[in-house]
Amino acid sequence: MTQMLKDAISKFEEVLKIDPINHYTMWCLGNAHASCGFLAPEIEIARTDFDKAAECFQKAVNVDPNNEAYLKSLQCMAESAELHMRLHRQGIGEQTTLGSTKSSSAKVSKKKKSSDHKYDIFGWIILASIVAASVGMAKSHVPSPPPR
Repeated sequence: MTQMLKDAISKFEEVLKIDPINHYTMWCLGNAHASCGFLAPEIEIARTDFDKAAECFQKAVNVDPNNEAYLKSLQCMAESAELHMRLHRQGIGEQTTLGSTKSSSAKVSKKKKSSDHKYDIFGWIILASIVAASVGMAKSHVPSPPPR
């Protein structure tokens, strides 16, 4: 887990101590735990993070049951362990093919491409989370019509 994610989790937990029913903070904390899960190399560690994320998403849904972003995040956690295994299996599979190359410069180049590919996937996952959050916030903060 990166230091930034640890710091974010710590800050979100501090906010929840002050305002324990802040559903948006619960949702953000869940996203931080989910990100940690996807970055964890071992599935056991990832499952722990995914369970924490699902718990946070469930709490957010309990407070604001009509928020589609919270509901979708909770649904995605059911598939997260399988997605984690596929992502890491693909990354490991790409790294094992590196042993068959003869040139060390080719090995370095392929390792960099493999690493870049992994970060591309994580980047798209984070971007999708941000888009879902933006849509959810836009739908939940629609201004009410002026009184007549």
